[in-house]
Amino acid sequence: MRVKLEGITILALDVPKLTSSYHDVLGFKVIVTEENYTEFENDGVRLAIFSGLLMAANTNDHPSYAEERKGQSFEINFECDTPEEVYVRYEALIAKGATEITAPKVMPWGQGRKVNVNR
Repeated sequence: MRVKLEGITILALDVPKLTSSYHDVLGFKVIVTEENYTEFENDGVRLAIFSGLLMAANTNDHPSYAEERKGQSFEINFECDTPEEVYVRYEALIAKGATEITAPKVMPWGQGRKVNVNR
């Protein structure tokens, strides 16, 4: 059975702060914004940010949704047309306020550029 993703939802304790990062740093266009939810315009999969506390309320107050997260919980990969574009895009994201994790480098699997967009 092939699974087709309809959307990806990122849980956040501070939805406005994370929304600002995705909008200001990555340039994602916001199409729905509420206190505890943001959805971005995207030609592919729906990308949204949802309050961890509201998700807790929707899951019988499961305590894991109220815990503060540390470190990287997920990553989003961006396709570049050339290896040179990786470095250009990386520097542009850092200039817009993303936090550098490691500089771009060639990896055996063809990936390895890490940028934290949570400012």
